[in-house]
Amino acid sequence: MLGSENFNISLKELKDYLNFELTTTNDDFNINIIEKYDVLLIHEEYLNDLTQLKKDVLKKTDQLKILATHSLKNSSSIFLNKLSLPIYIKDLKQIIENLIVKKSFNKNSSIKIKSYILDKNEKKLMKNKNFISLTEKEIQLLELFLKKTNPLSKNQILADVWKYSSDADTHTVETHIYRLRKKVKSNFSDENFILNDKNGYVLWKKEINLSWNFLQKSIENGLLSLKKEKGVLNV
Repeated sequence: MLGSENFNISLKELKDYLNFELTTTNDDFNINIIEKYDVLLIHEEYLNDLTQLKKDVLKKTDQLKILATHSLKNSSSIFLNKLSLPIYIKDLKQIIENLIVKKSFNKNSSIKIKSYILDKNEKKLMKNKNFISLTEKEIQLLELFLKKTNPLSKNQILADVWKYSSDADTHTVETHIYRLRKKVKSNFSDENFILNDKNGYVLWKKEINLSWNFLQKSIENGLLSLKKEKGVLNV
């Protein structure tokens, strides 16, 4: 909690009634200390004393920021959440706890996949300002692909996503993957979002990188032979 001395004293008196750890300070703005905390409750007087440079730094931090103010008309763009003073203890607890839960939920629901962001709450796959809407099964497919590094067979996908439902078979898997690929290709011009080979479906192909020195030395030692006509590397 960042605030004036009187504000911090009032908060300290409430510590025993709160369900979360509370640390108060009225020292000068220190980004290294601030980054240690999940939530910043900042009094309007403390905010007003900060230089514009420090306000800009504060705005860029990832912490959940709450402004404690006597006027909800305060136009600071740093804060999405505000507390109207004075406030009851039970209301203070509820507001902060709800915001923490909401932030945690949002964080867990946003997943990076290649150059995309999967938003499970909104059921969207996004890239830059473009997005496609996803079904629940498509989200489950993407989550499964993220968990596995090796290609997944249709039967594996059927078992994990459809739980061998009586109304699903491997054709169901093929259809869902086809539709998802079509969406991604149509909206993002990406033809390699979900890859497949003889072993199954995968998001990333594993590449084997062999340095030229290694190849040359191995060939000299008779460990490798190269078939030029088909470009096949035999080990």
